[in-house]
Amino acid sequence: MDSTRVMSTAFAGTPQAPAAARRFVRDTLAEWHLSHVEADAVLLTSELVTNAVVHAGTAVELTCRLDAAAAPPRLEIQVDDRHPLRTVPPPAAGRGLTLAETLADAWGVTYSRTAKRVWVRIDLMDDTGTKGTAGPPVSAPAVAAAPVESLRVAVIVADSDGRVLSWSPEAEELLGRTAGEAAGMTLGELVAWRGDGRYTLTLDDTLDLGRWHGESRMRHADGRLIPVYVSHLRTGGRAGDRRVVWMVVAEAHRYVLTPPPAPLKRETGGRIREVLAGARPLPERLRAAAAVVQASSSADAAYVLVRSEDGEGFAVAGGAGATAGLVGVLGAGATTGLVGVLGAGATTGLVGILGAGVFSRTGPSMVDDLLATDVELARRLGARSLACAPLKAGDEVKGYLVVTAAEPGRFDSGLAAGLQHVADQVARHVERERLAERERACRGRLSFLAEAGELLAGVHDENLIAALAAQLVVPKIAQWAAVYLTGLSGTTRLAHVWHAEERHNAELRRALPAVPQQELGAADWPPGAATVLSFPLLTESRSHGALVIGRAEPLLSRELAGLMADLCRLVALNLHTAMLYARQETTSRVLQRSLLPVRAPAIPGLESAVIYEPAEEGAAVGGDFYDLFAVGDRWWFALGDVCGSGPEAAAATGLARHAVRLLAKEGYAVAAILDRLNGTLIDEADEGRFLSLLLGELTPLPTGGARCAIAAAGHPPPLMLGADGAVEAVASSQLLLGIADGAEFYDETFELAADDVLLCVTDGVTERREGNRLLDDDGGLSLLLATCAGLSAHAVAERVRLAVAAFSAEPSRDDVAVLVLKAVSG
Repeated sequence: MDSTRVMSTAFAGTPQAPAAARRFVRDTLAEWHLSHVEADAVLLTSELVTNAVVHAGTAVELTCRLDAAAAPPRLEIQVDDRHPLRTVPPPAAGRGLTLAETLADAWGVTYSRTAKRVWVRIDLMDDTGTKGTAGPPVSAPAVAAAPVESLRVAVIVADSDGRVLSWSPEAEELLGRTAGEAAGMTLGELVAWRGDGRYTLTLDDTLDLGRWHGESRMRHADGRLIPVYVSHLRTGGRAGDRRVVWMVVAEAHRYVLTPPPAPLKRETGGRIREVLAGARPLPERLRAAAAVVQASSSADAAYVLVRSEDGEGFAVAGGAGATAGLVGVLGAGATTGLVGVLGAGATTGLVGILGAGVFSRTGPSMVDDLLATDVELARRLGARSLACAPLKAGDEVKGYLVVTAAEPGRFDSGLAAGLQHVADQVARHVERERLAERERACRGRLSFLAEAGELLAGVHDENLIAALAAQLVVPKIAQWAAVYLTGLSGTTRLAHVWHAEERHNAELRRALPAVPQQELGAADWPPGAATVLSFPLLTESRSHGALVIGRAEPLLSRELAGLMADLCRLVALNLHTAMLYARQETTSRVLQRSLLPVRAPAIPGLESAVIYEPAEEGAAVGGDFYDLFAVGDRWWFALGDVCGSGPEAAAATGLARHAVRLLAKEGYAVAAILDRLNGTLIDEADEGRFLSLLLGELTPLPTGGARCAIAAAGHPPPLMLGADGAVEAVASSQLLLGIADGAEFYDETFELAADDVLLCVTDGVTERREGNRLLDDDGGLSLLLATCAGLSAHAVAERVRLAVAAFSAEPSRDDVAVLVLKAVSG
């Protein structure tokens, strides 16, 4: 059976050819179930087709050939053009062929009379998932550290679980254990594995590699730890037949097993993809990626650096190998969970090298000997040679992938090119995570501000606003918070404090200055572990104080700083609204004192009760008004309603009330007062400002009760509850005041006998609405008054008020005024 599979296609020599070639290779490898080599194959195809289009300029034929019967199985990709006379430049002259030399197991160029073919071969992994060439290459030192006469090469064979099956005599001589003693022991029992830390490969991870070389320490029979150098090989075959073979020499003889420098192999890219595609947090994935790079490149250390949040430098986000002083500080003061503190340990010098332009920032590069560049950095890193590849998102450098080694000249251009291939994969994941983090932060910020806005909406008490602001930031953002408020006089006071542990609230209040003697930003705050930050509460017109927070972390991230600024603006706007509300409330109280009687006077032979409730929240006076006053031995009462409410209505109210008093004292009768007030409103009030007014004059009778002259100008007629329980209207409704100049009004007269009750209300009572139904529909107010027989004037007024409030669940939209007069005996 033919085990070779071939797929071919052709493209015009246009700029679109590389993209089409990439799609073709992806589809072919997916059909052949070779996705594990897709990334390298697509990259090689893209570069070779690009070279053909650029240098040959002819149509391009692309062929993928899979030879499954070869040992090992191999994938060959061929790119043919129609320009055989144009030769292929050496690898150093083009990125595509440099990649071919780096990523492919073999490559070449074939010429014919009519065409030129550039081909690359990728040896595929066997059923064990490994290749014979897998494993981290390590360079040999220039001089042997120990004479060859003392060399002992121990050979240890273990099963796939790491249990010893074979133990050579050299192993017995090196480690002091006989073959019988070592048989059945696990490699984990024999090795003090340096990879048990957080940032390096574990022993199990290493045993899964096809090949590996590196330093370790093995336990001698007498308990000593012997420094050794290990060359690891894992055989293929079925799971039960696989073997682990270790060749072990003393550390001084490591040069015997150390291979020459070599670039990163293709399986590194596959392992990097597997590591980065996991579900673990990105910092853990970056540390694992650094471990793979460090092991695969035989570097002493590997680092992943990412740009800090402020964009001013780089920080170590993951590392492996000899990273003491660098990765150990990860997470201290981290602002996003992605990067650590800048400048800790050796990072300062490393970032300095990056910023000094040693690296090109556009491609991979190397430093053969750090001693020639920065002696202090070489000392801190414990390294002489360094290779670096930028993590790029578009044209912007987001970080670097760096490997270091103790010996100079450890790395070559092939490794640097392979490092860039890995760096491109890491960069995509770093940028994707950064964008996702920003999106999550933005959503969280909007959610937090929406919650804050909902809590603060409609709150007009500045002390309550201060309490809510403090509790919004504790404990989400700060350990404790204090709100200082600045009044209209310019004096600043401590309004509220809140601690994450409420039992410390009193202690915190004592420790904070109650009235700061200096600017809040420069105040002496209580000592302690917390970092104290002050945020001003500003609107365009003035300062309303400051929000002061204490945090355990020394730094505030850019996202949190922006969130605090937005929150403080929101709090300041609500404080400004509360200030305007308080000012309006003060103005309303002053108006109330001028427009309404200070207290209801005592009338001989009569009980009186008044209820007044303005419709606007916080207003103490509106369009409705009442008055009750004496002129000689007679008593006057008035109940009016100016069209509208608020300050404008209050101005018309003042005009009407004072005009009624003045005219009554001049001796005018009820009808005459209405005539003159009507003319005054037409002459002086705003256009369209009307007034309904119920005006009455009471003359006490010697036998008790009073004679009442009354007129209702556009006002709900007054109702009288007789001693017999009958209810009747005692006045007719006439024209509103302020509508027609020259209108004539008349008064009506009746007697208020003992126990009779006179109820006068504004339309805020009669027109109280529940859906389409009014309180006074079908004589509702008369029926209500009929239930008040035997009650005092105050009790009648209160029953009416309660009925108005209970008539609808919605608050009243009109001012409500109720005046009750009851005649009493003798």
